[in-house]
Amino acid sequence: MKIGVIGATGKAGSKIIFEALDRGHQVTALVRNAKKAKTLFDSKVTIIEKDAFAITKQDLSNLDVVIDAFAVPMGKHLAYQHIDLAVHLIHLLRETSTPRVIFILGAGSLQSDKGLFVEQLKQIPNSQDWIDTPESQAFELDFLRTVKNVNWVGVSPSQSFVDGPKTDYILGQDNVLFNEQQKSEVSTGTMAVAILDELETPTVHQARFTVCNK
Repeated sequence: MKIGVIGATGKAGSKIIFEALDRGHQVTALVRNAKKAKTLFDSKVTIIEKDAFAITKQDLSNLDVVIDAFAVPMGKHLAYQHIDLAVHLIHLLRETSTPRVIFILGAGSLQSDKGLFVEQLKQIPNSQDWIDTPESQAFELDFLRTVKNVNWVGVSPSQSFVDGPKTDYILGQDNVLFNEQQKSEVSTGTMAVAILDELETPTVHQARFTVCNK
């Protein structure tokens, strides 16, 4: 497949690119900093240097899949940009089936036995410094669920999303997952594997799934 990754140099995006390359896919990195991308990926990927909000329909026209791994720094109060970028991409892709677009969401929109997980996060001391990110990504999913004419999929990590290697994994839909050790954690490597597995063998359409390290 021809796979484009927005936010390609981030912790999630870079792992997705390496996993896609390992599987023989053609990858395009859509990044703001081409120099950083070249350092990470050498000449193994095609690099398009531009702001995510300047991406055009033409930039995406030759891709089979585009993955939105865009992230803003926690605490900078720019989390609304997650929603804005989703709106921008959906606008570009209205009434299309290709490329398929994958949105990496937060865990805040998952359900737990105590209700929506983002509501629990709000109870953490000083959460006002960073709660806008999980809130915005929950609103992003709300928006995506209104979209019926774009081939989209959302994916949420577990409660803890850590940088690390790939492992076996378990999948769910809208509830917080726990493994046999009662840990709700997924690594960036595992997230990448789960996304590539879904791309190669599609099972989810216009819905969200979640993944946890086994």
